[in-house]
Amino acid sequence: MRISYRLAIKDDVDGIAALHADSWRRNYRGAYSDSYLDGNVFTDRRTVWGERLAAAGADSITIIAEDGGALAGFAHTHLDKHQELGALLDNLHVAHARKGSGIGTRLLAETAAAVLKARPGSALYLRVLEQNTGAQAFYDARGGHCVGRELGGPYPGGGRAFVLVYAWSDPSTLLIEAGSD
Repeated sequence: MRISYRLAIKDDVDGIAALHADSWRRNYRGAYSDSYLDGNVFTDRRTVWGERLAAAGADSITIIAEDGGALAGFAHTHLDKHQELGALLDNLHVAHARKGSGIGTRLLAETAAAVLKARPGSALYLRVLEQNTGAQAFYDARGGHCVGRELGGPYPGGGRAFVLVYAWSDPSTLLIEAGSD
């Protein structure tokens, strides 16, 4: 199947929450408490995404990747979040079985295009857990620059961990040719 990309709608809440919960369980151990991750993190994420998608407006963008109607990934961005760093890519998650297939790269490109359309000249940044070296390698390979390190949290369950701030002063460097993954 061919992956399609579109803006999220309210009906996407359950799929986004399930993918988000799975991604956190796989990648956030040590930062988030095991009791939280082993508990009903799906319900928590469902509440958050229900609120986010219900309040969707001109200050945020959520893009999903679908494969035959099944959610394969998503990206959520807050526009105008930081005066110098620009828009905050708050979430970028790809289904575990689909990692390495180009979906994350394309979601990053779709995000960059949406940010530049909504806020021409805006920069783009994100925060990634210091322990998430796989994500760091992904952002490094896509031209992200680590511009800071800060203590993040408290996270669900009370944990704290260091995060690295990655930035693209010119998000157009993330754009890819239409139709390529």
